[in-house]
Amino acid sequence: MPTDATAPDRPVPRTPAGPVLPAGFRLGTATAAAQIEGAADIDGRGPSIWDVFAAEPGRIRGGDSPAVACDHYHRWPADVRDLAELGAHDYRFSISWSRILPAGRGEVNRAGLDFYSRLVDGLLAAGITPVPTLYHWDLPQALQSEGGWLERSTADALADYAAVVVDALGDRVTHWLTLNEMNVHTLYGHALTDHAPALGLGLDCLPVAHNLLRAHGLAVDAIRAAGGRHEVGVVQQHFPVLAATGAAGGPDDDDNADVADAESADLFRILTNWTFSDPILRGCYPEDWVAELVMTSAGLTAQQLEQDLVAISRPLDHYGVNYYEPTVIEAPRPGKDYSGVLEVDFPADMPFRPVRIEGVQRTDFDWPIVPSGLTDILVQLHERYPNLPPVTITENGCSYHDEPGPDGAVHDDRRIEFLRAHLAAVVDAIDLGVDVRGYYAWSAMDNFEWAAGYAERFGLVHVDHESQDRTRKDSWYWFRDLIASACSELQPRRSS
Repeated sequence: MPTDATAPDRPVPRTPAGPVLPAGFRLGTATAAAQIEGAADIDGRGPSIWDVFAAEPGRIRGGDSPAVACDHYHRWPADVRDLAELGAHDYRFSISWSRILPAGRGEVNRAGLDFYSRLVDGLLAAGITPVPTLYHWDLPQALQSEGGWLERSTADALADYAAVVVDALGDRVTHWLTLNEMNVHTLYGHALTDHAPALGLGLDCLPVAHNLLRAHGLAVDAIRAAGGRHEVGVVQQHFPVLAATGAAGGPDDDDNADVADAESADLFRILTNWTFSDPILRGCYPEDWVAELVMTSAGLTAQQLEQDLVAISRPLDHYGVNYYEPTVIEAPRPGKDYSGVLEVDFPADMPFRPVRIEGVQRTDFDWPIVPSGLTDILVQLHERYPNLPPVTITENGCSYHDEPGPDGAVHDDRRIEFLRAHLAAVVDAIDLGVDVRGYYAWSAMDNFEWAAGYAERFGLVHVDHESQDRTRKDSWYWFRDLIASACSELQPRRSS
């Protein structure tokens, strides 16, 4: 077993205290299998769409590959020790579908199940609640070769995979998440070509959205069928969408621009937020025209759609919200260059364009830092969905390129301030009536950041991707102290 290279405990420079959190509030970290595990062709694992995507020249910044990643597959005991000494209540991780079912369906790879069984046992022994996500974007390539998420049968395959995992781990795992960020997976990997499987379908990607939603519903049924005290939820990325003229209007704005931007922002909001949450929490698509597009593009009858929506909207025990940044949208301006505003560029025929948010600090990934946007979207969800289950912030974090200094430490004060400000935004939402039960920092360690490769560093633990040495950052120590002090059962709620 490789040695643990984590730095010894040490004092951290004084930083702003964390916000006062409700008694019983859960704090933890999150990761994804494709981003940390490595061991891509070990112990019977089959290839995923990200293995194939990364092997294509020019897809990943710097030509990086997830084949080794953080070598968590071999180094998990040291990583669990980091989590235990952090004091994490929960650890959200994902399970690699192709490590369990190399062909996506059929024969089960026992070595893959044994890995996750060891991980779960290690977490429980350390007093950490395991919170696995069944699908975090890494579809087995064998299923992609059959059509992937454009095929209705892929949702059925995910349900079968879910049943295998729950049967193997459900005697110890009680908290489950079905799918991660269906909206990002649909947009980046299917409407556009920036993520695997890079189909570039534009708005013809709606069957993918529906099949992912159906897969979620079928996975909920598979988990419920196992009986016991299982709690199940889903993870969605949510963000407030603002019209450019309403958010930061300029001198050239006029009434027509105001209307056009508002309509574009509303369309973008519907397609990226409500199309993925309304079916789950309301049992319907947000607009009749969305439902018609889904039926037409997926070849469904009205009766089939209705039956699917019944399955998609099964009651949940908790609802995961990932938040990174808001988005400002305007109607396309002829001749205006919109490249580089987001990490992906929209095709020219899209009826909306993102606008850069000015006047705020930015991460080293060039993402705007707007903590109030987290409060805003939580309040929007609370108001839109009277039956909103208890919420956990299942991802929130930032990339800063801080490296170990001459003293061997990683001084990442900017990350500490980011986490402090966003936790304060969560408390603000709680004070406004939103039932938020926990917060998971993204990420437990620096990892393979999808198309950005290893250039971006989101972790509380620094990973040298050549040596695999781990170094706890100042933010790790700050988060540890927050968990120890701010989440005592004796800690009173902050008064309004």
